Amino acid sequence: MSDNSYAITDQVALVTGGGGGIGAGIALALARHGAHVAVLDIEPVRARHVAGQVEALGRQALPLEANVMDTEQLRGAIAEADERFGRIDILVNNAGGVNGRPFLKQSERSWRRHIEINLVSMLAATSEVAKIMIREGRGGAIVNVSSIEGQRAAPYFAVYAACKAGMLSFTRSMALELSSHGIRVNAIAPDHTVTPGNHGNRTGPVDESQWTVPTPEQLDSTNRLIPLGREGHVDECGNAAVYLASKMSEYVTGITLNVDGGTWASSGWVRDPEGRWVQNQGRVLVDDVT
Repeated sequence: MSDNSYAITDQVALVTGGGGGIGAGIALALARHGAHVAVLDIEPVRARHVAGQVEALGRQALPLEANVMDTEQLRGAIAEADERFGRIDILVNNAGGVNGRPFLKQSERSWRRHIEINLVSMLAATSEVAKIMIREGRGGAIVNVSSIEGQRAAPYFAVYAACKAGMLSFTRSMALELSSHGIRVNAIAPDHTVTPGNHGNRTGPVDESQWTVPTPEQLDSTNRLIPLGREGHVDECGNAAVYLASKMSEYVTGITLNVDGGTWASSGWVRDPEGRWVQNQGRVLVDDVT
């Protein structure tokens, strides 16, 4: 492959939930590699902020305000992006959300909202954008942002995890259905990643000065769950999305790329405070060999 295999110069990307967190990380990574980006978010101030960052990188940007749970709003925003750029080459279905609680205490309204924001929004966006890709005849790349929770049990997040598992199944099915049009469909599955949402900044502008700060004990406990020893950065999800959108992965479709620091591989193994790998409620099973 050439040195510019990651280049997606002058391609047009649309990123849902692109105003913060993983979505913003992906939008900016795509721009750094040459794409123009439509940044869709329910928070207009966030969409405009990320769009400004895209423009500062020398690329064109379009901030779009839409609630992805309202499919008419979502379709309208996609149509606006199509009208502005005349094409959409890359779709990133990133918008989503979760509110953890035991399933038997979760209302039907909550089930439906989880399904609408995490699953239905992806179906609606894919339906609209794939038609644009087919019309233009250049192929395309769709990247669905799922979660490690879609591949394992997730107590207190059962409906969310079911939606994320559904995203992975849909990814594989669309990889087959759209292959004849040169459209590749893949997914990434993050786990612990530093975002505004998991630091209490769920609405309004992204303001890191207002984020909740974990105690050293909380941070240590989290880091010991992750084989690579730290939470992920949104840029790392962005890099994975660029790979899946670029020629570097032109023979890759229907896969799930875990961006999780190894938590899927660890499958319940964690480090104890002394740095030893343990399982079964903390019982040491294997001592370090020197």
